[in-house]
Amino acid sequence: MSDEYAPVPAANPVIPGFHPDPSICRVGEDYYLACSSFEYFPGIPVFHSRDLVNWVQIGNALDRPGQLRLPRDTPSSGGLYAPTLRHHDGRFWLIVTNVTPGEGNLIVTATDPAGPWSDPVRLPGVPGIDPDLAWDEDGTCWCTVAGVSQIRIDPGTGETFGELRPVWSGTPGAAAPEAPHLYRIGDHWYLLIAEGGTERGHCVSVARGPSPDGPFEPCPANPILTRRSTSGPVQNTGHADLVQAVDGSWWMVLLGVRPQGGTPGWHVLGRETFLAPVSWVDGWPVVGEVGPELPTMPWPLVPTPPSAERDDFASTELRHSWISLLDRPAEHYSTRERPGWLTLRARGASLDEPDAVLLGRRQQHLTFRARTLIDPAEGSGGLAVRLDDRHHYAVEARPDGTARVIARIGSLRTVAAELPLPTGPVVLTVHTGRAPEPHDARTGPDTLIFGVEASDGTMTDMASLDGRYLSTEVAGGFTGRVVGLYATEGAVHFDWFDYLPGHR
Repeated sequence: MSDEYAPVPAANPVIPGFHPDPSICRVGEDYYLACSSFEYFPGIPVFHSRDLVNWVQIGNALDRPGQLRLPRDTPSSGGLYAPTLRHHDGRFWLIVTNVTPGEGNLIVTATDPAGPWSDPVRLPGVPGIDPDLAWDEDGTCWCTVAGVSQIRIDPGTGETFGELRPVWSGTPGAAAPEAPHLYRIGDHWYLLIAEGGTERGHCVSVARGPSPDGPFEPCPANPILTRRSTSGPVQNTGHADLVQAVDGSWWMVLLGVRPQGGTPGWHVLGRETFLAPVSWVDGWPVVGEVGPELPTMPWPLVPTPPSAERDDFASTELRHSWISLLDRPAEHYSTRERPGWLTLRARGASLDEPDAVLLGRRQQHLTFRARTLIDPAEGSGGLAVRLDDRHHYAVEARPDGTARVIARIGSLRTVAAELPLPTGPVVLTVHTGRAPEPHDARTGPDTLIFGVEASDGTMTDMASLDGRYLSTEVAGGFTGRVVGLYATEGAVHFDWFDYLPGHR
């Protein structure tokens, strides 16, 4: 470590926004991490870091139609669940569940985690979700799934050996033993799982045994991590993975949420990736505090430049962070049709359709502002904040010269405001604002304010909508808010998009 290095505070979450179910591995001095992506395409974002704190997305593991089938009737929170990312024998291995009927568990591999990743190897003999991969000393590959059950496999062919057998059911009385990860650490094999469901009762427990298939004895201090029955700013902590750092220290990545507002507290960004230190006491892992601030890291941080918050669509290739619903066919998404512009061609008649044409990015900050310059001469479209196909808000420009704010909340759909527009392209905006009545226990997490911006920069707010209705506590499911561009009629052209964190 350089004598000139001055330790600086590190912040949680280390990957903010809808990035749940993190799985991590280290190769030399490099760390790689993958997360769930559910109904969005491309699937399974892959990140790189040199310090466990600053992460850059380097690709997506399933980014070709031949790798990922998400049919038109895929529901919100369907699709890809809970990957495990590992490095073995010179290759990266990623196993994941596609809960689409007829799909199931699959494995893709790569020599470079930035891609390309292989076509999938199917695992028809491995039922269930949350699959894990671990290799023992003689090269046998063990696949463990939620439940918690286990089977030996050939990860190169998908062949299974023997019968799927239960290995540990978790803590008696605890719901949903899932998210298993198996490790050889010292003299023991450790089995790390999540329990309690992915809501406020979520927790992490661990057991250990003499071999990969047990028998496993539970840690007497289980759960080793939970935030249930606490009032801290980070809740729902669970679905964890362990990694040993270059200096020999141990760390845990896990999902958590940041509820806002009154009772019961609404989280709108989805389940985010947090980091926690781990120590070992009597052969068991002890997890440090999970909060907004991390302890001073024992090595120099490698800060990455802030992600580009503006996209002028100058490249023919879209950035890794852009996501779409189910797929991204060239006839509906193009930066070539009008150079320097994004062209979206409608497929569904509204954002209520599960396969609507949407190009979005995860909302990663509790407060933000997003804007876009849209040309609606050939169709209708606009700027949306989406949680799922039944919970979304949008400001939409139409070729008839009007803008309108549309709100969909469950079975209700309404036009909240309408405004005439000047001729030609127009800037659409959305930004967060504080909910009113801060002492009211019913106060929501935020408000979302939609409007238009004139050529002189003058803002006209059209509607202020309660943010609690775009939260998991209201809508259910496993995802978080996505801010993006969409088309619901004809062809719509977007000159640029920008996203500014911390704006009210």
